[in-house]
Amino acid sequence: VLSHGLRKDGTVLTNEAFFDTLRVQPQLDIEDVKTRCEEKEINLRYYEDGAVGVALDETVQPADIDDIFHVLGSSQNFASLVEDPQVRTQAIYRSDFKRTSPFLTHPVFNSHHSETRIVRYMKVLENKDISLVHSMIPLGSCTMKLNSTTEMMPCSFKHFTDIHPFAPLNQSLGYHQLFAELEKDLCAITGYDKISFQPNSGAQGEYAGLRAIQCYHEARGDKRRDVCLIPVSAHGTNPASAQMAGMRVEPVKVKHDGTIDVEDLRAKAEKFRTRLSCLMITYPSTNGVFEDTVAEVCEITHKNGGQVYLDGANMNAQVGLCRPGDYGSDVSHLNLHKTFCIPHGGGGPGMGPIGVKSHLASFLPGHPVVNPLGANSLSYEVVSAAPFGSSAILPISWAYIKMMGSRGLRRATQVAILNANYMAKVLEPYYPTLFKSATSQLVAHEFIIDIREFKKSANIEAADVAKRLMDYSFHAPTMSWPVPGTLMIEPTESEDKQELDRFCEALISIRQEIKDIEEGKMDIRVNPLKMAPHTQEQVISSIWERPYTREQAAFPAPFVKPELKVWPTVARIDDIYGDKHLVCTCPPILDQYNY
Repeated sequence: VLSHGLRKDGTVLTNEAFFDTLRVQPQLDIEDVKTRCEEKEINLRYYEDGAVGVALDETVQPADIDDIFHVLGSSQNFASLVEDPQVRTQAIYRSDFKRTSPFLTHPVFNSHHSETRIVRYMKVLENKDISLVHSMIPLGSCTMKLNSTTEMMPCSFKHFTDIHPFAPLNQSLGYHQLFAELEKDLCAITGYDKISFQPNSGAQGEYAGLRAIQCYHEARGDKRRDVCLIPVSAHGTNPASAQMAGMRVEPVKVKHDGTIDVEDLRAKAEKFRTRLSCLMITYPSTNGVFEDTVAEVCEITHKNGGQVYLDGANMNAQVGLCRPGDYGSDVSHLNLHKTFCIPHGGGGPGMGPIGVKSHLASFLPGHPVVNPLGANSLSYEVVSAAPFGSSAILPISWAYIKMMGSRGLRRATQVAILNANYMAKVLEPYYPTLFKSATSQLVAHEFIIDIREFKKSANIEAADVAKRLMDYSFHAPTMSWPVPGTLMIEPTESEDKQELDRFCEALISIRQEIKDIEEGKMDIRVNPLKMAPHTQEQVISSIWERPYTREQAAFPAPFVKPELKVWPTVARIDDIYGDKHLVCTCPPILDQYNY
């Protein structure tokens, strides 16, 4: 309707094909258009060539269309145009772009035609999930902490949700106050001088931080600096981000105790002195240890002309205790969806803002529409479509920091570290902890237990333990990373001692099952671990031909009670086959549900 009306008045539209956005060359002077827009409280996008962008969505009403005609100097109106037959002939569904191939053919899109049916279907899906409402999720390096209701509430406030990312600054003063306060708090927590909220994930934050380093070197005339040193224990995203940023990755050795080999780092930093761009490290390390040499590692890098990128994935072990900006780091990303309570999992949403020292501040990501660095600042590339990333979820972290306060944040870090060390000590007689501090014999906020010895003694691997934990109504820890054949456990500060003990009891019970296999009391091939997980359908079946009881399969510990049981919905699958065959050969998901 809008397109047809504007064309009738002789207005030029620069895009013949469109979906929800028109690019219009107004007949009025652009300043007149802006004045009229302010009067009608309409925001348009203004291009450098004098054109304007008009984007419509499902909330636009006929009166809004009439207002747009007015601000663009057109005399048309919605009521008369909607009766024009040409409007229908020019509609998208009658255009050359009309889709001819079938779509939404899966039965799930054609089986639920009432609200009650779709809600019940969604409940079926929800029942398949395990979350923090059921039990702790001890994923190492993921920091699955509590996301409190009070923090989450602002996400549904219309004042936060009903605003466009490109809205003029004078219409988003509240958001910019939020940005300023959160930036101040994060700078105080990290020791950095400037924060960019644009990156939408930790990986995007890594890329943005590395690009800031590269732009810094280039601005100083050091265009040859393209070598990035990365310990072999690093997160997989580290070398991937370095490659994307155009760097050459050089691995740094790690000692048997899990710490960086400082002498190997020193040798490589000096070898690439003229080409060294940066070092990427994680602190505490991905092996769950506070490294005593972190300041020395940073100093070596700086002496050889490089910058230090510190991966903020393990920031939950630092908040209130130490600050990356104080011990030598130049830039970090912060996983707000880990350390600062934004929920994550299932693909997002995430927030990976980066903090930098002052000498890198001018090289943070900019934006062509709303530049976070200031209207007259140079823009060094863009890493996200929105200038401040997924800003609608920032109130969560703002609320978390304000409610906790500096003492509360420090306390959370201390309890997270205490919880990890408590669990490591409880489990030590049953599972060796792979890495500890050489000085304190303690771990950081997470720890790695070694499962590899059981492959020889009982043919049991980390995957078997992980799947067996499902029968105890627990999500498995991080498996076979950073060391193959191990489990990495991170309890966070959110879990109380009762839950920590429950998880430890599950692992201790599993260790007894392994011992029964070692002693020949259980078959080495058909046992509760190799056959795990056990579904409800299997357990209640009239056929049970296994050398252990149904109770041992589904209710292996006193705390696994029928009213609290979380049933796995899929039995044992062939992991190796799945890894080698990436094309799904399964029948349609949830073939049908009849109510």
